[in-house]
Amino acid sequence: MSELPDTSATTESPSEDRAEPLPTAGAEAAALTVVDGTGEDVGVRTITLQRPRSFNAFSAELKRALLVAVQQTAADDAVRAVVLTGSGRAFSAGQDLKEHLTLMADDPAAAATTVAAFYNPLIRLITSMPKPVIAAVNGVAAGAGAGLAYACDLRIAARSAVFRTSFAQVGLSADSGLSVTLPALVGAGRARRLMLLDEPLDAATALEWGAVDLLVEDDALITASADMARRLAAGPTAAYGFIKRSLQVGGSGDLQAALAFEDEAQRVCFASADHREALTAFVEKRPPQFSGR
Repeated sequence: MSELPDTSATTESPSEDRAEPLPTAGAEAAALTVVDGTGEDVGVRTITLQRPRSFNAFSAELKRALLVAVQQTAADDAVRAVVLTGSGRAFSAGQDLKEHLTLMADDPAAAATTVAAFYNPLIRLITSMPKPVIAAVNGVAAGAGAGLAYACDLRIAARSAVFRTSFAQVGLSADSGLSVTLPALVGAGRARRLMLLDEPLDAATALEWGAVDLLVEDDALITASADMARRLAAGPTAAYGFIKRSLQVGGSGDLQAALAFEDEAQRVCFASADHREALTAFVEKRPPQFSGR
């Protein structure tokens, strides 16, 4: 099992894109790339964290860039499936501790605003956007990096991937939604163990425990995530959005609220173009061609 990497590492490796990156204004452009698929990948957007020298740790620059990219993605109806991944050897090591140390020395009150200003809105956007989000976990996912992966709807892990909560290691509690997403995936007991003991969770165990949905060899991660995203992008996007929301309502444990929402959601879906297309395709004995509406 791998330990949390030293975020001062200086090895950089390029990311692989399937199309030209979208232009992004401002200095934040270098912190990540946003790529829209073409051809059979149309409707798929891939967001790649681009700080491999720091294991894609969340600097202020990367936070701004990622929040803007996710906001734009959530609002873009042309995007029907999203892949989040990292460049180099890590998905994300979480908060940039070197930058955090400087900010704590200069302005501790400002440092304490990062949860409300960045992590909370980011996780809300990912979990609420009415389209599926896939985390393609290519290496270490620690702290808020693990929280980001766990907030996604589906997770594909490379065999070398390792998850770590890391908060207790630096004298902090949970953020980035971990207090909800981790126990929902692995159970309360295992979540407590992972957070209190800060034990690394390797990819094979993560698959066994339900923290990831698919485990692939490292060199197959790009292909596997593209295949899954392509399948989702061709699906009933509006229905996927309601499925996401219904699982959140149902996760509250309030049966009456869940039943009420299921009724509301199905009424909307019954009237959708995708439902009509599915019925027509059934009668005509052919695969449905969903428009996402």
